[in-house]
Amino acid sequence: MSNRRRHPRSGFVLLMVFLAVMLMALAAYSFALLTRADYEATLLAGQRSQSRLLVDSGAEATRMFLAQGRDAIRESGGVWENPTIFQSRLVRTDPQPDPSTTGYYSIIAPGMDSDGYPASFRFGLIDESTKLNLNILPKLDELQPGSGVQLLMALPEMTEEVADAILDWIDLDDEPRELGAEASYYSGLSPPYAPKNGPLASVEELLLVRGVTPELLFGNDVNRNGIIDDDEIVGQMSVGSEPDMQLGWANFLTIFSQEANKNWEGLQRININKEDLQELERDLSSVLPSRWVNFILAYRINGPFSGEMPEPEANGPEFGEIDLTSAEGSNQFLQLLELIDAQTAITFEGESVETVLESPVSLSNPVEFGIALAAMMDNLTTVSSTTIPGRINIMQAPRRVLESIPSLTPEQVDQIMQFREYELNDPNFTDLNRRYETWLLAELIVDLPTMRTIAPFICCKGDVYRAEIIGYFENGEASSRAEVVYDTTEPLPRLLFWRDKSHLPIGQSVQTLGIISPGLE
Repeated sequence: MSNRRRHPRSGFVLLMVFLAVMLMALAAYSFALLTRADYEATLLAGQRSQSRLLVDSGAEATRMFLAQGRDAIRESGGVWENPTIFQSRLVRTDPQPDPSTTGYYSIIAPGMDSDGYPASFRFGLIDESTKLNLNILPKLDELQPGSGVQLLMALPEMTEEVADAILDWIDLDDEPRELGAEASYYSGLSPPYAPKNGPLASVEELLLVRGVTPELLFGNDVNRNGIIDDDEIVGQMSVGSEPDMQLGWANFLTIFSQEANKNWEGLQRININKEDLQELERDLSSVLPSRWVNFILAYRINGPFSGEMPEPEANGPEFGEIDLTSAEGSNQFLQLLELIDAQTAITFEGESVETVLESPVSLSNPVEFGIALAAMMDNLTTVSSTTIPGRINIMQAPRRVLESIPSLTPEQVDQIMQFREYELNDPNFTDLNRRYETWLLAELIVDLPTMRTIAPFICCKGDVYRAEIIGYFENGEASSRAEVVYDTTEPLPRLLFWRDKSHLPIGQSVQTLGIISPGLE
């Protein structure tokens, strides 16, 4: 019998082969995993890029929507809360719908409860005129001293020291206010810097102002969408004791608000302070009766009449021609409300007796007052500029902003918030006045002296809008955000501002934003 021994290395070779096969298998598996991860990362990056295109689609669609006339926008649902236009707008889908390729955009904005405080959210745009325009505050302060501080002091947790410091940062001089701060303070900081002493480029610039902190400016709104989302409530330290402070001051501030100085039809209003009286007569005659034309021209020439009203037989004729060949418009209207219940006097051409004229807009004639008031506000202005900056839209502004308006009482703020919700049905009178801030006078919420005081601060509609646009896919794996500001003071809206917020959470689930695929509703 053979005693040949087996070679002891044969088993070792088999083991090495087995280990080699295992290592190769593991390498192949790892490579497959890496390839899969790279593939999924590529898909996600592609989806993220496409989601930004969804935002672009939303931005352009919104610009086209705003390019419509006022009546068309209103008939389409308006801009305040309009899910039909601003929620789950389908942009991209395949012939065979797939949650990973079906893309939408939605546009969200802070909501407001019946008491005028921030609450939840809505699908719509933000009228920038519902906020305080920081850059206009120094001018308002010159118009009515102390009004700039009063406007700022309405903000939650605001102090007089910070309010003065903000105004010092914006105004053109280097003279500190009583509690403010100018170059002498900022030059002593490390590192030192100088105050702006001019218009702000962004609301965030306030962080350079003495006393302004990120907590005061932004509150708990970590993702900067103007809404306290569920994940911002849990685990966040409360900022201040007032409920609307959770969103911070940024929710109430802007640098963009303005309105077109045009009538309801989109035509430039007539400046009744125009230097050329003959041109003014032609302009006025194209839209107003001769009684209006004569009164405005006579007022520009001779100013208000302050004497005793003559007897009818001692007065001149009610109508006539005014000789404008050598007349000078030496008197200027500070505001349109000077027309109400005013009197002036003029000697018509060919007459020897002076005629005292009564204003065509008079509170003593309540039957005609509403129509006359609406005609005055729609067609006339006292400035030549094509836009009016910084006034507050009393129809949509939150309570905090309304409370900042000088001379308005808390009771009047309550009335404004209550009355502005009414749907009216009188297009020849009350509805017409709701287009203009003077509806407060027409509906007896304020008297004429108060209306004259608050008129420089308020309007009923701004023409600059902010959109918080979210582009997303049904599967929720990729999304993008952008903040876009539109100027609609011209027929074709233009973009004033664009900020990419894609690095921040969107704050809502895709189900909340809206999806329409049957399998995922």
